[in-house]
Amino acid sequence: MKKAGKLVALLAGVFFIANIALLEIASAGEEQRKPPPTRSSDVLSDQVFRAINEVQELMSPEDDDDEPDYEAAKVRLDRLYERRYERMNDFEKSTVLNFYTNYYLTTDNMSEAIRIFQQILTIETLREDIRLRSLRALGQLNMAEEKFEASINFYNQWREVSTEEDDSVYLGLANSHYSLQQYSEAVPYLISHMEMLADQGESVDRNKWGLLNVLYIEQEDYVNALEITKNMIVQFDNPSDWRNLSAIYSFLDQDSNRIGALSLRYLRGTMENDSEYLNLAQSMAGEDAPYTGAMIMEKGIESGLVEENEDNLFILVQMYQLASEFDMALDPAIKLADMSTGGDGYDTVGYLHYVLHDYEASAEAFQTAIDRGSLDDPADTTLFLARALVELDLYDEATAAAKKSADLGDTSEQTAANNYLKFIQGQQARYNAIQGRKENALEFYVSYD
Repeated sequence: MKKAGKLVALLAGVFFIANIALLEIASAGEEQRKPPPTRSSDVLSDQVFRAINEVQELMSPEDDDDEPDYEAAKVRLDRLYERRYERMNDFEKSTVLNFYTNYYLTTDNMSEAIRIFQQILTIETLREDIRLRSLRALGQLNMAEEKFEASINFYNQWREVSTEEDDSVYLGLANSHYSLQQYSEAVPYLISHMEMLADQGESVDRNKWGLLNVLYIEQEDYVNALEITKNMIVQFDNPSDWRNLSAIYSFLDQDSNRIGALSLRYLRGTMENDSEYLNLAQSMAGEDAPYTGAMIMEKGIESGLVEENEDNLFILVQMYQLASEFDMALDPAIKLADMSTGGDGYDTVGYLHYVLHDYEASAEAFQTAIDRGSLDDPADTTLFLARALVELDLYDEATAAAKKSADLGDTSEQTAANNYLKFIQGQQARYNAIQGRKENALEFYVSYD
């Protein structure tokens, strides 16, 4: 209702000024008049002039310290209307009705103001300037009352009568068509409004550019929306316009430009939420730049915009793994494992320790994963435990783990586990042979006192 309030205040001001002008015309007519006015003359009779002058003083006191008395003004207007309206000439009628519109606009009674404006239009010899003001006011008031079809009708009537165009009428038509979801009809009116402002040397504010952008987007006209968005970025450099830019590139399937727009926002430090960080990070990973994606995720977490939760840590760990940065993946992997209730997080920790050749930590993590349970692939985790145990020369434990893996797995996993069992046996035999040679060597080199 804020907009409606401003509109009412503006219209009331316009019609107070109009009524003062009417009184000045009437006053001049009183001084020059010799014969009594006819019903079609453009002057007020003495009785009407005095009554209207009283109403004017009540509604707009000359002394700034005096408060307007709208209710008293309304009483005098009603009395004048009831006693003389049918006998008034057309100029008197339009003057009285204009004061009624002032009253209803000032008291925020828009439905009654609309009724009176419509009554003004029924006056047979209505002056053109009053007709135009009334039609435009009806366009504005009906739009404020969300009667958009009526608003469009009165604005179009104004254009039919007027010899000139008006930027506010264009804007009213654009807004009314937009409210009716008639987006293609709204576009030319809004463009005409903006062009008129530019011709008058006035700037076009961002809201109007934004409305034009929305009109194109609603019609899925992303080519024009892209040009408008670029224009808005140059003029206003607003973060939301940068966000729209990457979205429009996405609609146009211009993925490299979309990533470029997101990257610029990242470099400028204007990203505002986690989805933007995640979008760019995952896009970079998809463009074979997983390390860059991981760095963006880290920055998002550091900024507090990206929550350090299981889903986001999982993405971060994956990106480091894709980049073969296993040591950098370890810390977020441990955090993820501690958050998780199942064992898969520790399975990842075990794998990272394994590729980093920390077999003791790897075996410990794999065992924790098995103890926690709920594994996606328990046979694979158990077989990796066996591999870590082999690296620690713990062959009996490794054999037990490999056998368990064969029991847990499907046909292919059973084959892999059984093959690894043969490998363990071979490794154990070689290990035992080496240990036997070491013992023999120790017995041969006996120290003599």
